[in-house]
Amino acid sequence: MASQSTTAAQAPASADRPERRRVMGLLDITLFTVSAMLVVETLTASAEIGPKTIAWWLLAIVFFLVPYALITAELATTYPTQGGIYVWVKQALGSRWAARTTYWYWVNVALWMPSVFVLFAGVFFQLFDSHLSAWPAGKWPQVIMAVALVWLVVGVGVMRLEIGKWVNNLGAILKVIIIFSLGIGGIVFAVRHGAANTINGSSFIPFFGVAKTFLPVIVFLLLGFELISSMAGEVKDPEKRIPRAIFTSGAVIAFLYLFASIGILLALSLTKLSLVEGLVETFKAIFGHKGLGEVAVYGLGIAALYTYFTNMTTWTMGANRSAVEAAAEGELPKILGREHPTRRTPVGALVGTGLISTLVLLVTAIFINKQDNLFFAIFAASSVIFLLPYLLMYPAVAILRYKDPERHRPFRIPGGNAVVIAMASITCVVILAGVLLFLWPEIPHAPAEWSYTGPLLGIVGLTLVAGEVMLWRMSHPRKPRALQDAGPAAPPPISGATAPAPR
Repeated sequence: MASQSTTAAQAPASADRPERRRVMGLLDITLFTVSAMLVVETLTASAEIGPKTIAWWLLAIVFFLVPYALITAELATTYPTQGGIYVWVKQALGSRWAARTTYWYWVNVALWMPSVFVLFAGVFFQLFDSHLSAWPAGKWPQVIMAVALVWLVVGVGVMRLEIGKWVNNLGAILKVIIIFSLGIGGIVFAVRHGAANTINGSSFIPFFGVAKTFLPVIVFLLLGFELISSMAGEVKDPEKRIPRAIFTSGAVIAFLYLFASIGILLALSLTKLSLVEGLVETFKAIFGHKGLGEVAVYGLGIAALYTYFTNMTTWTMGANRSAVEAAAEGELPKILGREHPTRRTPVGALVGTGLISTLVLLVTAIFINKQDNLFFAIFAASSVIFLLPYLLMYPAVAILRYKDPERHRPFRIPGGNAVVIAMASITCVVILAGVLLFLWPEIPHAPAEWSYTGPLLGIVGLTLVAGEVMLWRMSHPRKPRALQDAGPAAPPPISGATAPAPR
């Protein structure tokens, strides 16, 4: 039975903000979630742990992915409205924390996109190196390519959702094809030539000493269940379809990440595995360099490049819609809430994302020359910001059990409030560990390497301070100059006094 009370989270659209068209069906939101969470571009980063990555994947799936999926399913069905994480945190912790959360959620995509397209450019030039002899060498052609891709993402985001969703759907399908190619290809390679790295019983025993650098990457790869709820107002029957999509995509993603990691480890030696070039090198090891093998490498390489692009179109579609909802409530700058007049797409937030990404690409490229370092420096900084909203989202499910106990919950985490608190606590601990290890990967046995940690802390600190300044300005708006010059307002009339009659 539905709750008798109606809160802002379920209120109908106002006259000036008409209801959105619901164009996302079950298949669409399942593929959208797979596209958001199945991140092909950082698979080699987790595989660099070595065979021990299998143990860490299993631990992360059991102790993080499962409770995270349950938390998201309860929040998404209890408050099934446009804005997703913004609405949930607002209901639990109030407007100020909701605005802060949404800013982090929005700006991290703008910081993350440069690292993805630096990787895109690196793979592109590696893949077509023999055909690009006329192109100028060096990092700047790659940076220019990355900037062009940023604005292509903005263009896709402005499209009508009925069209734009197919860009992401195709990306999700290609990701599944790539993963199966890696997994099956790695097994076939090991049967024919022997495994490039030994996978045995000890691979299922975690070892912190080797995982500390890349464990946060595994956590990063498992985030994104809540993204579809940012556009819940455009989903058909979100109370029923979103949890189905979460559990279906979660099972698929867990299997595919494990399968791909095993395939990479079977086919490519750790000595040859790098962040930027590892995926193409794995394809070459599996399929060879001649004939049909070369065709397969090029085909899968191009497919991988497309998935890098759609990973960003997916996240910009979701995160920018959360920013629009916060801006509509006056909690983020009004310009971020500007939408296309007929398509209802988040034009203002998308353009803001494009501008920040372009600036990050140009400034970072001036100071960093090595490609792997350029990728990981931007990636780590954006990831720290990316993890912060979850420190508020996970406790929100427990807080709302106490603040809003009478609300109908179509899906409830089984086991009562104690289980909910335990799940919120465990997931928060994992996120905190991820933040700490991104900032200081050498703990606990070595001091920070400040040539890495210093600039990283600077980027994170500057981003957080900029957000706090913006939120302070939103809560303390400047008076128009006409009001400032008018002096103090006239005192109110004395109660009971009679106003003078007009002449």
